[in-house]
Amino acid sequence: MNKHKVILFDLDGTLSDPKEGITKSVQYALQKMNINEPDIDKLECFIGPPLQVSFAEYYDFDEKETQKAIDFYRERFKEKGMFENELYLNIPLLLKSLKEQGFILVVATSKPTVFAEEILKHFNIDQYFELIVGSNLDGTRTSKTEIIQYILDKYNDRKLSDFIMIGDRKHDIIGANNTGIDSIGVTYGYGSFEELSNSNPTYIVESVEQLKDILIGRQVK
Repeated sequence: MNKHKVILFDLDGTLSDPKEGITKSVQYALQKMNINEPDIDKLECFIGPPLQVSFAEYYDFDEKETQKAIDFYRERFKEKGMFENELYLNIPLLLKSLKEQGFILVVATSKPTVFAEEILKHFNIDQYFELIVGSNLDGTRTSKTEIIQYILDKYNDRKLSDFIMIGDRKHDIIGANNTGIDSIGVTYGYGSFEELSNSNPTYIVESVEQLKDILIGRQVK
């Protein structure tokens, strides 16, 4: 019997592939900031981390410029970007199986909660999650550590060993390590094996099938 009872899922790059919607919305924001980036593949680095971090890190925007870029990003993202997105193969089946076996499922994303809720409803998988936690629109609670800690506080009657965080970027694994819970890095998303392994996850998997093996099936050592 698997020891984990509460399973935290990142959204982008873990449950769904949001590349088109995120990169095109970043491209739109950059254009509004008078920066032309024709190659959306170069904007994959924006998938996963908080926008506040990425605009500052990759384009050297100061705080004011970053907020302006985020506002432009959300103009397009709210209208169409959030739906330019597709679930990874077998994710609905995995969620259904986990729910049926009595696991508590929670979304832990750096994306604003209101957008995450819309996306999960769009894919009709919101029914599987007891709680959806993301960042706030005012730019607070953006780090994965803060988001995971908020969830742990909500389930404060449970032991840390009951929880496991699943994500495709180092931020997910670092957040889990900072809060003292187990983690699974998934390489089918946007983080490389090297990025994930350097962050010291409890497990690394290459597919949704391997993820299911760890969560429901045999224990992978």
